[in-house]
Amino acid sequence: MSAPAPADDARVHDLVGIGIGPFGLGMAALSEPLEDVDAIFLDQAPGFSWHPGMMLDGATIQVPFLADLVTMADPTSRFSFLQFLKETGRLYPFYIRESFYPLRSEYDRYCRWVAEQLDTLRWSRRVRAVEEEGDHLLVVADVLDAEGEVVGTEAHRGRHVVLGVGTRPALPPALAELAEAADRTAADPATGESPAPSSSAAPSAPPVIHSSQYLPAREQLLDAGSVTIVGSGQSAAEIYRDLLEDAAARGTRVDWVTRSPRFFPMEYTKLTLEMTSPEYTDLFRSLPEDRRESLGREQRTLYKGISGDLVDDIHDLLYRLSQGGAEVPTTLLTDTAVTAARHDAETGEQVLTLEHGELGTRREHRTSAVVAATGYRSSAPALLAPLGERIRRDSRGRLDVSRDYTIDDQQRIHVLNAEEHTHGVTAPDLGFGAWRASVVLDAITGREPYPIERRIAFQTFGLPADDA
Repeated sequence: MSAPAPADDARVHDLVGIGIGPFGLGMAALSEPLEDVDAIFLDQAPGFSWHPGMMLDGATIQVPFLADLVTMADPTSRFSFLQFLKETGRLYPFYIRESFYPLRSEYDRYCRWVAEQLDTLRWSRRVRAVEEEGDHLLVVADVLDAEGEVVGTEAHRGRHVVLGVGTRPALPPALAELAEAADRTAADPATGESPAPSSSAAPSAPPVIHSSQYLPAREQLLDAGSVTIVGSGQSAAEIYRDLLEDAAARGTRVDWVTRSPRFFPMEYTKLTLEMTSPEYTDLFRSLPEDRRESLGREQRTLYKGISGDLVDDIHDLLYRLSQGGAEVPTTLLTDTAVTAARHDAETGEQVLTLEHGELGTRREHRTSAVVAATGYRSSAPALLAPLGERIRRDSRGRLDVSRDYTIDDQQRIHVLNAEEHTHGVTAPDLGFGAWRASVVLDAITGREPYPIERRIAFQTFGLPADDA
């Protein structure tokens, strides 16, 4: 590797952040007023954008507005959601609306508003390596132009590095193979490149898309003739609801397939919500790896279920569309897994092999397009490779994240939302992001700039100590 040109000369930051999603942005906002934290944050995107493919009209985030970037650490912060509403003239309308749950699009605008006020953010920086350099860490980044082409290289030095690179869209094996086969079919055999579309032909729907790509493909899906949604959570439900009414009017069939035994509502009961607490995280961390793995699957409804209101709204829509005996072109299948998938070149359809969990029966299901609302997966980013064995890993090769969110024994490399397998349900929870940031800033500063509430639950997880 050629030696990179240094950025900021030989300046060594207290903190170099990699990734500016909500958790990285929250870390930047909380570190901004701290005089003893010299920080810089890098992201390959040209600016802040949060799930643009799922900005459906009327969709809300699934946590209260207090779960913004900063409030749970510092309610007085100038970067709070309420301050955003005040400055944009929407505080009273939000008050009259009487809902704790912000619109997803408004939460995105709020995050952009925060980002615009921070001079520590560096966009269009794609980090390609983190290396050791003496007693600090060297972060090497490519500088990208507006088209995403590399136009330069930077090096940033830090005493601590915080990884907020987030998670990546995940496809189950059968659908991943179908998507890869479609890409190969679409490519020109001679050049390996996709042919230019005809200017006279309307683009057809991709055979398989992830839910993160939904909105740009919506019109194509509605014209596809048939669409099958695969998934069990909020995204699957939102897409099904969004497509169904317009699809029925266009004569397009919309089916929904989920492995879950039923359409699970997300659990909102208060004692259950106490599981997003430091105390429960302590219990989860104390369990053997295999038990944590099984618990993670069992607890999906705590954060991967569907809003109860949305479940009811879908039923109401089906009832309305079916009035007068009208047949609604849809099938909802629970306890059903997609075990294989192939493309039928003769008909242009995608053929899914479905297997029912309880019955063990199988059948083929034909559809023009598939929307995979199958979630996201974290992985150890390749940029850590130069650090070799300094990075701790578990028996499955995943990052071995300590209780204080570090992945090296020197406690200099911290992670945000890469610890679901070690910390449980608090990892992806927006409301817990400020708490985690407070712990990381404690480690970086050697003090507690934001008071850390270590006991928040009324209940006790595990057994209390013996009475004296």
